[in-house]
Amino acid sequence: MQTERRSAIKKLLASVTAIAGLGLAAKATAITGNDKVAGSITTSQDVPLFSGHTIHNGVVYIAGKGAHVAPFEIKAHTEIVLQELEKELIKAGSSMEKVLKVGVFLNDIADYQGMNEVYKGRFGKNPPVRTTVAVAKGGVPGDSLVEMDCIAYL
Repeated sequence: MQTERRSAIKKLLASVTAIAGLGLAAKATAITGNDKVAGSITTSQDVPLFSGHTIHNGVVYIAGKGAHVAPFEIKAHTEIVLQELEKELIKAGSSMEKVLKVGVFLNDIADYQGMNEVYKGRFGKNPPVRTTVAVAKGGVPGDSLVEMDCIAYL
């Protein structure tokens, strides 16, 4: 498991380096038939706005997932968000155990402990790295108390 995670991290860093144009670890490649862009979210005119996930060089990028329903309680919203992340990971051919990084965006930093209570243990024995921030004025889009995105490997 640890070896797979290290290999995926190396691929991710190589991709980022290549895209940034540094060329230190890999050269940039166009999206090929082996890469997937899936689960597009569209506007009212059926113009793609963003994808639910994208796969590039064996790395899965999951778009932010929120909970836009009542009850407006952090534990309930965290549970919904984690379930949505897991569904999208499975759709992409990955799993919660293969997640490398999670971004957590809280509407209110006071919800940090409640979110952690639900989050803990959801990514297997080797949890991913994580960044947690409270969003600025305006909050998380769509009245969700929490939004999460993640990066995983196949």
